[in-house]
Amino acid sequence: MNLNLRVPARSAGRQPGPRPATQLLPAIVPFAVMGILAAADVAAGPAYGFLPLLSLGPALAAVLLSPARTALVGALAAVVSLPLAGYDGLLGSRHAAVALATIAGVTAAGAVASASRLRRERELASVKAVADAVQRVLLRPVPGRVGGVSTAVRYASATASAQVGGDLYEVINSGSMLRLIVGDVAGQGLPAVGTAAVVLGAFRESAYDAPGLPEIAARIEASLQRRQAAEEFVTAVLAQVPAGQPQIEILNCGHPPPLLLSGAAPGRLIEPGEPGLPLGLAQLCPDPRQAAKLDFQPGQRVLFYTDGISEARDNAGVFYPIERCASLLNGPDIDAALEQLHADIVRHASHQLRDDATMLLVGRDPAPVARTGHRHGNTEQAKLLASTNALPAPADSQSGRDDDAAGPLPQSVIEVPPAS
Repeated sequence: MNLNLRVPARSAGRQPGPRPATQLLPAIVPFAVMGILAAADVAAGPAYGFLPLLSLGPALAAVLLSPARTALVGALAAVVSLPLAGYDGLLGSRHAAVALATIAGVTAAGAVASASRLRRERELASVKAVADAVQRVLLRPVPGRVGGVSTAVRYASATASAQVGGDLYEVINSGSMLRLIVGDVAGQGLPAVGTAAVVLGAFRESAYDAPGLPEIAARIEASLQRRQAAEEFVTAVLAQVPAGQPQIEILNCGHPPPLLLSGAAPGRLIEPGEPGLPLGLAQLCPDPRQAAKLDFQPGQRVLFYTDGISEARDNAGVFYPIERCASLLNGPDIDAALEQLHADIVRHASHQLRDDATMLLVGRDPAPVARTGHRHGNTEQAKLLASTNALPAPADSQSGRDDDAAGPLPQSVIEVPPAS
C-alpha cells in the first residue's frame, strides 16, 4: 500500500496571518488569573495573603501552553509576588519564602507536564494521520456517476477518534457493469480493520474479471480461509448493475436486506429467496450461492446499509424504521439525501450511533425528457417558408405562368438554418 500523507506547503514569502481569538484565549488565561489574584490581594489589604495562589498561573500554563511559556508564566508569578509581599508586610518573612518556593515548584512540575502533554499530542496527531491514510486506502471514494448510475456513500466509525472500523464498502466499474459490496465484520477495532482489508482486497481483485457474483464471493471466502482466524466472518451484500440494462443483481450473504426505492413511495426490502451464510462460513453449507435479479428502472434507487443503521434504537428501544425513509432519499442530490438520512437516524437515536454505520445509495438516472429543440426548429423553418410566400411574384408568374413553372426560388431565399 502506498500511504501518501500530503501536507500543504507554505507559500514562499507568505507571512502568517493574525491568530484567531480561539487560539489567543488559552495564552491569556494564566496571565488573567494572576492579574485577578494580584488585584484581589491589593483590595483585601495586608490582612489577607494571596501569594501562594499565584502558583495557579504556571499550573494553568502547563495545561494550555508550551514548556517555555509555562516557565515564563512562573517567572512572572515570582516577580509579581515580590511587590505583593512588600505590600502585605511579608517581605523577607518565612511566609513569603514558602510562597516563592511554591511558585518555583509548580512552575518546574508544570514545565515537565507541558512537555509530556505536547509529546502525546504529537503522537496522537501522527496516529490520526495514519488512520486518515488507512481510510483513503481501505475506504476509497465511490465513482459518483458511471454510465447513467449514480452512487454516494456515508460512513461513520463507532470507535472513538477513529475513522475506520468493521464496516466496509467498495464500488468498482469493470467496464461492462458496476459492481459493489457493503459488509460488516464481526467485531470492532483493529482486528476488524484487518479482516475488512482482506475482504476488500479480494473483491477489488476479482470484480474486474469474475463471471458473476457467486464467483466473487467464493474468492473472498478463499482469502478469509487463508487468514485462519477463529470465528471470523463477515456479513455482506454484493450487487452488480449491467451497463445499459434496467436490472440489478444482488447476492446477500447474511446481511440486512437492501431497500428498493421508487420515488416517494414506501421502500421495499429486497429479501433473499434463501438466507445466505456470511462470508467465511461457506464450509457449513456446501450448496452454491445464488444471486437474485430484479428490475432496476430509471429513477429507482437502492439503499445498502449495515446493522448500525437498521438497529439504531431510540430511548424506548424502538428500531429506526428504515422502510419509511423514502421521502428523505428522493432528492435530486443523492449525497445530500444520505446526509439528511444520517441526521434523521441520529435524531431518532438521540445520540451518536454506537455501532459502525455505513450507507451506500445507488440510483439509476431518470429517463431523459424529450427535447423540444427539433420541433422548435421546425416551427422556425415553417415561419421562414411562409415568409417566402409573401415575396413579390416573379414577372413570369404575373403573365399567367404557375409558380411551379417559374422555376426554383433563389438559394438565398429557401435555405433554412439548421435547428439548434
